[in-house]
Amino acid sequence: MCTAVTFSKKDHYFGRNLDFEYDFGERVVVTPRNYPFHYRYKEASVHHFSMIGMAVVADNYPLYFDATNEYGLSMAGLYFPGNAVYLSYKEDADNITPFEFIPWILSQCKDIYQAKGLLARLNLVNTPFSDKYPLSPLHWIIADKNESLTVEPTVDGINIYDNPIGVLTNNPPFDFHMHNLANFMNLTREEPINRFAPDCMITPYSRGIGAIGLPGDLSSASRFIRAAFVKLNSECDDAETAAVNQFFHILRSAEQQNGCAKVGDLYEKTIYTSCCNTDKGIYYYTTYEHSQITGVCMYNTDLDRKDLSTFPLITTPQLHMQN
Repeated sequence: MCTAVTFSKKDHYFGRNLDFEYDFGERVVVTPRNYPFHYRYKEASVHHFSMIGMAVVADNYPLYFDATNEYGLSMAGLYFPGNAVYLSYKEDADNITPFEFIPWILSQCKDIYQAKGLLARLNLVNTPFSDKYPLSPLHWIIADKNESLTVEPTVDGINIYDNPIGVLTNNPPFDFHMHNLANFMNLTREEPINRFAPDCMITPYSRGIGAIGLPGDLSSASRFIRAAFVKLNSECDDAETAAVNQFFHILRSAEQQNGCAKVGDLYEKTIYTSCCNTDKGIYYYTTYEHSQITGVCMYNTDLDRKDLSTFPLITTPQLHMQN
C-alpha cells in the first residue's frame, strides 16, 4: 500500500512511500513547459506548467505516481481497491482518465483554490492507458503550502475532503481515517499524567509511555495514525538538510519491510520514498535497496524544451566506509 504526507518548515515538503510487491520501472521525470499532453477526451495542452515527480514512461507519456509543479502544487495517487469507481463519458463535464489526472491538475493549477475550480466539473473516465497499463483503483492527495485535499471517486460520486492532517494512506475511505483519530486523542509526546488512579502512586517506567497505544502494524488505518502522530510531533530546524532528513524519518515510521506482508508468492515493501521541496523544485528519493538520499532539481533541466527529462533510480546498495 502507500503513505503520503506534507510537511512545512521554512520550505514546504511533499512526498510518499510507494509500497508494492514489485517495482514498475519508475524513474524521476521532469515534464517541461512545452511537452504536449494529449488527453483522451480533452484538447491537448501544448504549453503548461512544468512538473517533477516519479513516473513510468510509456510510449513517451509520463504516468505519474506523484509530482509537484513549478508553483509548488503537489499531487499523489494512492491505492484504493474496492472503493474506487470510475465512470463512463459524461456530457457537460471535464472527462479525464485517472492516468491523466495528475498532469491535468498540475499543468494548469497554481494552488488548491484553482484545483478546486477544476474538480467541480471532474468526471474520472474508465479508460485505461493501454492493455499493458490497465487502470489502478486510486484516490489522491493534492496539496500546496497552505492546505491539502483528498479526492476519492466512489460509488457515491467524487468526494472531495479538506485534509487538515496532510496525511493519506489507503482503505478505508478518508472520512473513516479522520473519525479514527478520536480513538488516539490521548496519545502524547509528553510524560503521561496519572488519570487512571490519581490517589495511587503510579509512575512512568520508561520514556515514550505517553504514546502507548500508537499502532505498529502495517495496515493502512494504523499507518495513517502513526504517520500523523510522527508528523504532527516532529521537531527539526529550518535548514534544508535537517528538514529533508526529518521528512524521511516521518515516512520511515510507516515503511513496509520486505517479508512482513505477503501478497501471493511475493512480499510488499516500500519500493521508494520521495520528498519534494516544493519551493525549490528538488525531488529527493530513496529506494528499498539504496537508502542514501538522492536529489534531482527540476530547475537544473531545460524547462522550455519539448521532451521529457528522465533520471533512472539508484537501486543498488552503496556503503560508505569511514576508515
